[in-house]
Amino acid sequence: MTTAAPTVRDPAFEARVRESFARQPFMATMGACLGTVAPGRVEVVLPYAEGVTQQLGYFHGGAIGAIADTAGGYAAFTLFPAGSTVLTVEYKINIMAPGKGERLVAVGEVVRSGRTLTIVRVDVHAETAGARTHCATATQTLMCLEGRSDSR
Repeated sequence: MTTAAPTVRDPAFEARVRESFARQPFMATMGACLGTVAPGRVEVVLPYAEGVTQQLGYFHGGAIGAIADTAGGYAAFTLFPAGSTVLTVEYKINIMAPGKGERLVAVGEVVRSGRTLTIVRVDVHAETAGARTHCATATQTLMCLEGRSDSR
């Protein structure tokens, strides 16, 4: 995604991302967890559960969108300074195949990190026995709110 190595503005970014994610009741309710957290790149994993499916047994589009939004938001957050928080400005998602499998893996990667706005691409894969099917792609714009706490 980015052509140059992302600029890390907070050496403690991984701990900050993991602590923030742990405070998200919606992700906990869905059963989602963080995978890899690296500069400009975050994975969110959602195991299959009946509570996140639609009538045919596939992952619900809302669940796909929620983990895409979260993976993209935290990918951007990895490059934000300490003492800031992240808000989604907008995102667009294309669901290209049914979310059918043992789990979904959403991978957010920063395309461009600006002073205030960050652009991220997120690819979501449905996974079964290690085989992946690309089921959705999202583009997202996020805002860095400096000097604002990331907790309530």
